[in-house]
Amino acid sequence: MNVILLTLYCTESKGQNLVDRVVIDAGHGGKDPGASGTKSREKDIVLSIALKVGDLIEENKTNVEVIYTRKTDVFIPLNTRAEIANNNKADLFISIHCNSNPSSLPKGSETYVMGMHKSADNLKVAMLENSAILMEDDYKANYEGFDPSSTENLIIFNFFQNTFQAQNIEMATTLQSQFKKNSEVGDRGVKSAGFWVLFKTTMPGVLIELGFLSNASDQAYLISEKGQKEMAKAIFNAFIDYKKKHDSLELQKLGLNSLHIKKDTVSPKTNQDQVLYRIQFLSLSTDKKLAEKKYIQLPEIKNYFYKGMYRYTSGEISNFNEAINLQNQVRKMGFKDAFIVAFYKNERISLEEAKKISQQ
Repeated sequence: MNVILLTLYCTESKGQNLVDRVVIDAGHGGKDPGASGTKSREKDIVLSIALKVGDLIEENKTNVEVIYTRKTDVFIPLNTRAEIANNNKADLFISIHCNSNPSSLPKGSETYVMGMHKSADNLKVAMLENSAILMEDDYKANYEGFDPSSTENLIIFNFFQNTFQAQNIEMATTLQSQFKKNSEVGDRGVKSAGFWVLFKTTMPGVLIELGFLSNASDQAYLISEKGQKEMAKAIFNAFIDYKKKHDSLELQKLGLNSLHIKKDTVSPKTNQDQVLYRIQFLSLSTDKKLAEKKYIQLPEIKNYFYKGMYRYTSGEISNFNEAINLQNQVRKMGFKDAFIVAFYKNERISLEEAKKISQQ
């Protein structure tokens, strides 16, 4: 048996912090139409939905940078798609596709993570999506001799352990839940298979099969404006849910979302006698409850009235160096002008006074 042993490392996997950069990959394009239905081409549907997803992310001011592998009907090689994500140090990779089958009966959406081909159907989907490689010049040199039409070559993916498998499954599960609740396509679940584009990306990633263009009802829904908007909204909702959970966990690791634990170790009397630092990110002329999505991710929001304005802060820390770290995190969340303010005995004081009192 002639098996090509692909390199099991790509680029150094970057550490995960907050999800603030997402790559949206519209599959196929240009000379590669992808799957076809009686009235549709995969490349057109996935591009339309990909652009709608990106618009939703940007319009809702999520403080997330959206990067597309393509925004027009052009052919982008699979290895280039992975390079776009890796070079931009993306935090999440979402590849959007449509399915097809010789039978018109299969219908519904499914989301894939990188992994073993647990069924013949999964293997066929991976081989179909990987077949875009064959449209490239010198594909054997560019893909280390990998032949997407060979089941033997695909055996190598069975040994691949994705560093971000937990995140991949979390995102895929959230996507399928959203499709089930908020679209007309059926839920075929989360699956795994060997996709080159997921194999070569160095961040969490999923590959979505929106539905079957070989099925009349799936095709009608996916080519309709209503269907495309609903599928895009479902992907957006899943992304937001994933981002909230992931960012919350990252902040907990940094100790930024669990500041009450530190405060509980200090008696109320001691707390009054020490300098506390907060990160100020907003000033308003009227008192307002900050319920918008962009504020939910911030740890421990408080406000105080100062010089005729309501000032809003995040966190409360007694160590100045930790306050600097928290300031950097708050700025990374999109509040670029956030800065440190100090309090002593419930009164705001200057940082110079705070340093003298705390002797830091």
